[in-house]
Amino acid sequence: MAQDFESNGARITNSATTIFTADSDDAVVGLRFANILTTTDTLDVFITDAGDSNNTRYLIKGVSVPASSSLEVIQGASKVIIQSGDVVKAQSGTANGFDCWISLVDTISS
Repeated sequence: MAQDFESNGARITNSATTIFTADSDDAVVGLRFANILTTTDTLDVFITDAGDSNNTRYLIKGVSVPASSSLEVIQGASKVIIQSGDVVKAQSGTANGFDCWISLVDTISS
C-alpha cells in the first residue's frame, strides 16, 4: 500500500508555535530548524499529548543553535510517532528566530 507523505513549514517565535497537528496516527520522519538570525538562539521542540493537553514531552529543550546554521531534530532512520490530536510545537528564545520544516507519513498503514 502506498504511503501519503506530507510536509509543512512554520516560522518559530518566542511563544509556543504549532508546527503540525496530527489528524491520524502519523510518523514524523524529518524535522529541521534553521536559525535565521545573525546571533545564536535557543530552541525548544515538544509534543503536546492529545490525551492530556497539560502533558508536554520535549524532544529538545534549550538547545543553542549558532547564527545561520540548522539543526535536524529527527533525521536518517529515526521516526517519532504521533497520534490523532497530538501537536508538534517549538519555541525560540527570540521572536521569529527559526524557520522549520517537518516531513511525515500521514495515516500510517497497518
